[in-house]
Amino acid sequence: MSRIGRMPIAIPEGVTVKVDGNVVSVKGPKGELSRVVHKDMMVEVADGKVVVKRPSDEKEHKALHGLTRTLIANMVMGVSKGFSKTLEIAGVGYRAAKAGNKLSLTLGFSHPVEVVPPAGITIDVPAPNKIVVSGIDKEAVGALAAKIRSYREPEPYKGKGIKYEGEVIRRKMGKAGGKGKK
Repeated sequence: MSRIGRMPIAIPEGVTVKVDGNVVSVKGPKGELSRVVHKDMMVEVADGKVVVKRPSDEKEHKALHGLTRTLIANMVMGVSKGFSKTLEIAGVGYRAAKAGNKLSLTLGFSHPVEVVPPAGITIDVPAPNKIVVSGIDKEAVGALAAKIRSYREPEPYKGKGIKYEGEVIRRKMGKAGGKGKK
């Protein structure tokens, strides 16, 4: 049996979970999320816990078991605490600014790159070289952060670009650094 799939999900105070057929709805202090789970997975809510069960030990059901449990756990955590990703910008002249709800990035192109966040996602710019993407849907937060990072991925020679906070960039030695004078 799946180690992750068989673990029950504790429902925190102020969060309600409803199961209607194969639609799971989670409502909490930060908002409301719903998701259609696979028709074979059985989701049950009992005495403050959510339990996901699978019908058989087929390979597909084993894979869906842990996935379904993790998706529901992310929904519960999202409506109670929320998720956020922090991005750092490195490079001369590279910076971020917020104009209304849009994010404006100056990344060395001939024009500024503007990013409009989808509904439910907020972007904060605490410093010109730091961007914080936050929201209740883990997938949407991660997708927007990855999209912002893709505009100028960090390069290995000088480390210029947009990277996740704590991400380590493997640096390469330049042409001059590899050989000494003879």
